[in-house]
Amino acid sequence: MRVINLGLPKSGTTSFAEALARAGLNVADHRIRKGQTAHVGMVRNFVGQVLYRGFYNSGDPLEELQEFDAVAEASFLHGGRQAWPQMDHALLTAIRARHPHVKFTATRRAADKLAGSMMRWTNMAARLEANALPGLPVGFGGSEAHLARWIDGHYAHLARLFEGDPAYLELDVAAPDAQQKLEQFLGLDLPWWGRANENTARPEGGAA
Repeated sequence: MRVINLGLPKSGTTSFAEALARAGLNVADHRIRKGQTAHVGMVRNFVGQVLYRGFYNSGDPLEELQEFDAVAEASFLHGGRQAWPQMDHALLTAIRARHPHVKFTATRRAADKLAGSMMRWTNMAARLEANALPGLPVGFGGSEAHLARWIDGHYAHLARLFEGDPAYLELDVAAPDAQQKLEQFLGLDLPWWGRANENTARPEGGAA
């Protein structure tokens, strides 16, 4: 494992995954897909599920992810089940202690734009409001203002957790130098950088 992205959904995670995959890395993005693993039982597992399974079974969240070079999106919310590893201090601390070579990124966009994209993406806002998430209790998250406050809180928490750590990069995916910053941070040439999984209902919403 080289890098784990701690960004929220719709923050550019799919674009991040595509960029690293085109650079030759095996990227776990939200869910493990056929062809990415030699272990049949891992196919269709949510990345967050696998991280927590390792954390609670052995203390090592990356125990089952040895085939992967990167994690693009760790969280999931599906069918009444959810996991938000990017918000879990204990899990992140365990990764840092056991895998000191691993770097962390946090893809992001301006909170209002990210919140707007969440509101427009299928029924995401309704699901966020209906479930108890870290920092977002049931009944909150149904408006852009609620989501923007939650988004800012998440990235502020990461900034405090990784304060002064050169192994952490908050990456504004909309910045003109985003590709260059990520290349320098990872020591890796990226042959592609752009928008993937764009919100087609309103393209200005940006990438996932």
